[in-house]
Amino acid sequence: MFIAQTNDVYLNRDEYMGRTIKLEGIFGGVPEADPPFYFVYRYGPGCCGYDGNVGFEVVWKDVQRDYPKNNDWVEAIGVLEKYESEMGTFLRLALESLVVKVERGKEIVVQ
Repeated sequence: MFIAQTNDVYLNRDEYMGRTIKLEGIFGGVPEADPPFYFVYRYGPGCCGYDGNVGFEVVWKDVQRDYPKNNDWVEAIGVLEKYESEMGTFLRLALESLVVKVERGKEIVVQ
């Protein structure tokens, strides 16, 4: 139910704003972007609006910390917040914890 739960957060963002969310997934990042961009995701089916990745952007707030390597399997715990950029309003998790896990979960999800 990864996609369904993630979609529920995006569709009902006001109900989740400020709440702590925990998820596991693949870590990805584009540290050379300005500003750098990091996320935790899983692969969704390739049809009907779910082309590509499903997950959340993540950020360490007010603390300089290292991020895992791209493709590491992680458990992320953070508080949902929204932020503004020149491209619009987006959601992300302000991290409380980001732990690399040895055992990987299901990378490809359909629900």
